[in-house]
Amino acid sequence: MCQPKKFRLKNTNTVTKADIINEIAEKTGVDKADVTASVEAFFSVVKNSMSNGNNIYIRGFGSFINKKRKKKIARNISRNTALVIDEHYVPAFKPAKIFVSKIKNSEKVKLLADSAEKVREEEEDVD
Repeated sequence: MCQPKKFRLKNTNTVTKADIINEIAEKTGVDKADVTASVEAFFSVVKNSMSNGNNIYIRGFGSFINKKRKKKIARNISRNTALVIDEHYVPAFKPAKIFVSKIKNSEKVKLLADSAEKVREEEEDVD
C-alpha cells in the first residue's frame, strides 16, 4: 500500500532575482527598469566571461570559478552498462572569507537553521 507523498512548503527564506531588483531600486532610488537592466547585464557578463574560460573575483564577496571535473566511468543500473563521462568544467562559487564570517556570525541564520532542524525532527517523529 502506497503512502501519500509529503508536500513541503516552499522555502520562504529564498530571495529571487525580482526581490533583489526591488530592494536595490528601493535603496538607491533608481528606476526599477534601470536596475533590472543592470542586474541582467551583470549576469550576462558573468555567464559570458565564464563560458570564455575566465574566472571572476569580487573582493569581499567571492569568486565565480570554472571547476574541472575529471573523466570518470558511471553506471546505468537499469541497463547494466558503463558510461564514460569525459573531463568537463562546471561553474562554481567560492565565497570570500569576510562573506563566510558574516554568515557564521549571523543570529538570524542560526535561528532559521534551528527552526529547520525542529521541523525535520517533527517529520521524523510522525513517520
